[in-house]
Amino acid sequence: MKFIITIMGLCIFLFSPVIAGTIDPNTPDSKYIEYGDKFNSVTKLCCYDGKNTFCGSAVVIDPHWIVTAAHVVENCHSWTITLANNKQYKLSKMIAYPKYNFNIFGEFDIALGYSEEYIELDGYPELYTDNDEVGKLCSMAGWGLTGTFNTGVSKSDGKRRGGANFIDRIEKKVLICSPSKSNEKMTELEYLICSGDSGGGLFIDGKLAGIHSSVLGYDGKPDSTYKDESCHTRVSLYADWIKTTMENKGEKKK
Repeated sequence: MKFIITIMGLCIFLFSPVIAGTIDPNTPDSKYIEYGDKFNSVTKLCCYDGKNTFCGSAVVIDPHWIVTAAHVVENCHSWTITLANNKQYKLSKMIAYPKYNFNIFGEFDIALGYSEEYIELDGYPELYTDNDEVGKLCSMAGWGLTGTFNTGVSKSDGKRRGGANFIDRIEKKVLICSPSKSNEKMTELEYLICSGDSGGGLFIDGKLAGIHSSVLGYDGKPDSTYKDESCHTRVSLYADWIKTTMENKGEKKK
């Protein structure tokens, strides 16, 4: 049986969305932190629902727009992103994909946020629009909890980490990755998302191809250990919606 964990904030739920990722126990953590620093577009995202603050990750794709996982911002009415230099930007709009439903696994877990203030970065990732993700080498980054594939999620230190993996397959419209022990399939920075990474980015050839969504646990503990799998919303399916929403500044055409 598969158990699903969402990776929003620092809370773990069965059958709910993902925390910075777990890493290969044989590779120094400093390498993952150094690699994570390359992803300036991957930011912290915190939202407030009137009682509590929840934090995850997001990707800045334009000077005024971010993309994240819809489950991170669900039921919230204020949102703030924080860059690695601690510069903060308040978001004035948040638009979830119209068909998003928390209870439907693997579909529509994507949202766009708008900042009135110009978000200044050195560059903004393009969207991946090809239909050939399976088998591709990908890079991932996010802010959240961490640990190793042996220990699973074990601590939070507020640092962004990045790593790499291969996309195993597509299931229920999401990209699936898993940590490998096989030398033929291992990357130099083998990596799996976990709590707080939700909304962060998966990249193919430098383009945004996935949004971190959830973790599947086959042992009843979806804690991002060996044999667990990560799920990433497939950006290529939503590229047209993203572009149209940005062009219309989040307003519906009459």
